[in-house]
Amino acid sequence: MTDLSVLVVHNRYRSAQPSGEDNVVDQETALLREAGHRVELFERRSDDIATMSLLDKVGVPLRVPYNRAAREAMLARIHAVRPDVVHVHNTFPLMSPAVLDACTTAGIPVVATLHNYTQVCPTGTLYRDGGVCTDCVGRSPLPAVRHGCYRGSSAATVPVALSLLANRRRWWSSVSRFFCISAAQRDTLVAAGMPAELLAVKYNFVPDAGARRIGDGSYLLYLGRLAEEKGLRLLMAAWDEARPGVPLVIAGAGPLQDEVAAWAAERSDVRFVGLVDRAAGRALVADAVAVVAPSVWMETFGLVVVEAAAAGVPSVVAGHGALAELVADGVTGLTHRPGDPASLAEALRRVGPLSPILGAAARSRYEAEFTPRVGLRELVAGYRSVLSDEEVRRGAQAVR
Repeated sequence: MTDLSVLVVHNRYRSAQPSGEDNVVDQETALLREAGHRVELFERRSDDIATMSLLDKVGVPLRVPYNRAAREAMLARIHAVRPDVVHVHNTFPLMSPAVLDACTTAGIPVVATLHNYTQVCPTGTLYRDGGVCTDCVGRSPLPAVRHGCYRGSSAATVPVALSLLANRRRWWSSVSRFFCISAAQRDTLVAAGMPAELLAVKYNFVPDAGARRIGDGSYLLYLGRLAEEKGLRLLMAAWDEARPGVPLVIAGAGPLQDEVAAWAAERSDVRFVGLVDRAAGRALVADAVAVVAPSVWMETFGLVVVEAAAAGVPSVVAGHGALAELVADGVTGLTHRPGDPASLAEALRRVGPLSPILGAAARSRYEAEFTPRVGLRELVAGYRSVLSDEEVRRGAQAVR
């Protein structure tokens, strides 16, 4: 088999909250097609909820645990496309894990990329009230309902909690291979009870946009979602202590946008630019002394960190989860103690003079591990491994 036929399954996030996950799906799809593989899509868009009738809107949370209509639509799509393999990314909220049953019925092997921790945590973050939370791991997700972990609402949390409870075994029995996007994520999921034999590490890749830093950079940069778990409040506290001698630029949108904008407006060395498109984001990265990613939750990857490395720009990151895996402290960037503003302030003060050397090393690591060439090789190898295992399994069944 030379070229593969792949059916990609993804529920796209709301456009008002841009998602790195959507970007990964788009980039993998384009990469496979450019390499000559046939890729078809089975998609739903969360933006469509806004235009639904009131009755349909009411039905959305009821169908989060299991959507029979999505199962039937998925089965029809499989019959039309006849893929070699199905690659699932996100099924929430308009598909549900019912799409896995369609694959089982059609006898098509499934791989799934795990972009977060939804296999063991209803909200996928392992984060609550400013710190790491494992209250629901390996047990009933009732704590998530009690604390209103999804959107701050117990009622809104019920559907995602029920989905986790009802579908955990469906995922584990229906998916031939899960792609974890970092070794740190894989280790966490294995420790949480997921079958180790189903989990493989496949980093996200980042296209080389050609925007390389010239000189030492003009500012420190935060680029991403403006949310508490991303460490924005930690960064603001650390900045007032650090005063590193270069400005701070903050770009993005999210729940803390108004708070961040007000804080920035009171400081001459901070500039808040709001949500930017990808081209503007790449330009901001290419003129940065360093990118700052102070997440207080355990990131499963760090797309902005790898994008910075591609531009020859180092990162200052929290020393846990995937961020500590992506940044070698003192080699390709600096790490700080998670949740510690004094440690982050010290890293912000130190990074400027080290930036040229750290940035060159970050670029070298990008070339070795995160380019599209490497990403395509690992993605196709993962598909072929699953298909090979499926042939062996079917052969064994035929002999019986």
